[in-house]
Amino acid sequence: MSHHPNSVSIHPYFQVKPGQMTAARALLPQFVARTSTEPLCLGYNFTINGEVIHCRESYIGAEGALAHLENVGALIGEMLKCTDLVRLEIHGPAAELEKMKAPLADLNPAWFAYECGVTR
Repeated sequence: MSHHPNSVSIHPYFQVKPGQMTAARALLPQFVARTSTEPLCLGYNFTINGEVIHCRESYIGAEGALAHLENVGALIGEMLKCTDLVRLEIHGPAAELEKMKAPLADLNPAWFAYECGVTR
């Protein structure tokens, strides 16, 4: 996944409701198609472990992350008909996370501020 000094990543974990995996999987290409038009998206992919769908996504700053959530809002509503959001993590520079706290307060995410690392 691409990196940027101001990148913000979003990590939602969706527990698929019984008998709903086919419906949930059918939404994934729609998310990808819609996200592929976003100029501030650095990377976006889905992984599945049993009945849990995880989305690993990264954006340039809070602006990119919030624009994405607005862009896929209707699809998230569809996804929540066949899954439950069981965990939501937001990772990024503290200053960028602060910009997201009010808009995402209702989702009660776990906030992770960058400390140190390697970026290539």
